[in-house]
Amino acid sequence: MLLAGAALVAPAAHSRTGHAPQAVAPVAVAVIGPAPVATVTTSTTFRLPPKHAFEDLIQTAAKRFALEPALIRAVIRTESAFDPLAVSSAGAQGLMQLMPALAAEMGVADAFDPRDNIMAGTQYLSALIGDHQGDVALALASYNAGPSVVERYGGIPPFEETRRYVRTIMDLVARDETPR
Repeated sequence: MLLAGAALVAPAAHSRTGHAPQAVAPVAVAVIGPAPVATVTTSTTFRLPPKHAFEDLIQTAAKRFALEPALIRAVIRTESAFDPLAVSSAGAQGLMQLMPALAAEMGVADAFDPRDNIMAGTQYLSALIGDHQGDVALALASYNAGPSVVERYGGIPPFEETRRYVRTIMDLVARDETPR
């Protein structure tokens, strides 16, 4: 297949001689072989963006355990970035990063199952909020560092990780933009 080029003008000719530019002969370009064809890969599965993928479970857990969905969403985002297979260096598992002993205590057979993980994590967080007379910041500190550590310090412990954790979640809840 041949493609004809348009007449080209040599711009440098005008500047050196002071005369009008001269036309340059058209150029033919040969393309060898068939024209390339773009390939498109399609998936047969549809996936929601992570922050929406578990919304039905979050709404169900929020109603069941009387918590704001924004708080559950913020904990999941901070703990696992919505990865149901996340495992921390300490061994916490799943979306809400349940420690194996806590998961077993709460009757969770598979901490990587999104439904079981969200229900147990939300139930635990709700209980911590109750234990701290509705103080969400203290409950979050307990969720992160452990209730005995919060009790030992009489408040949010002086650990930068725990303080940052509480701040991050409270900020996420304050600016929650997930559609309901």
